[in-house]
Amino acid sequence: MVGSGILRRLEKDGYSNLIIKTHDDLDLTNQHAVKIFYEKYKPEFVFICAAKVGGIHANNTSRAQFIYENLQIQNNLIHFAYLNGVKKLLFLGSSCIYPMDSPQPIKEEYLLTGPLEPTNEPYAIAKIAGIKMCENYYRQYDSNFIAVMPTNLYGSYDNFDLNTSHVLPALIKKFHDAKLLNNSSVEVWGSGKPKREFLHVDDCVDACLYIFNCLNAESIFAKKITHINIGAGKDISIADLAKVISDAVEYKGEVEFNPNKPDGVARKVLDVSRLSYLGWEPKIDLMTGIQKTYQWYIENYG
Repeated sequence: MVGSGILRRLEKDGYSNLIIKTHDDLDLTNQHAVKIFYEKYKPEFVFICAAKVGGIHANNTSRAQFIYENLQIQNNLIHFAYLNGVKKLLFLGSSCIYPMDSPQPIKEEYLLTGPLEPTNEPYAIAKIAGIKMCENYYRQYDSNFIAVMPTNLYGSYDNFDLNTSHVLPALIKKFHDAKLLNNSSVEVWGSGKPKREFLHVDDCVDACLYIFNCLNAESIFAKKITHINIGAGKDISIADLAKVISDAVEYKGEVEFNPNKPDGVARKVLDVSRLSYLGWEPKIDLMTGIQKTYQWYIENYG
């Protein structure tokens, strides 16, 4: 989702010398294939958006795959970027890197200050390793590799598979299907009380390019942090999110919460004061973003 968004934005901004490979063309978990790719194409700038991702169910049931595949992707892309003289690299992580009981809003300094949330610990550990690779390739080799930590993202080209998707696209699909089938209710996992922050993918892309153009590894690590948070700085309860989505879909039935399903952490909202200080703010409010995402879903899946 983010990778395709960055590609569209770069094309829109007039960049044409872009190296594009699908998963069928290049398996990023294959060290030899990645080595050959770098040696052949010699990219100057790299955005690492590729990852094995999913919602709470996928994270908790595919734990070995999540840590193995993400570590492989990162190790290959970052190491061979160094070996082939990449001028600048941006690595995207996830806000699940932070401790389960982090004070809110979550500052960049809270990394590695406490235990992780158990259901997504393998994925989080992989992403922390990616951050630390960027940091230490800079410290040892002076590589200009930087990391950003986006909050929960949604938008065009999201994953709407109920077995592997995150909460917002999953709810769009659930309410849409219930509307078409005229179902009297929709089940939402958990109590509805946890609060989450959401950012439209187009805003995330804009923030990534903004950071890429105005910050270097030296300027980040000089502040004794390892990455920059990207988010809206606002959160919403899952119950309220369900209401917003049901309104956008125009579903008229009931919402039923299932407390037997996991909630995850009680609250997760990022402190984005550093990004705000740099002069960047999100442009797409949640309701507008959900309406845009639902329209894209209808056009492509509905």
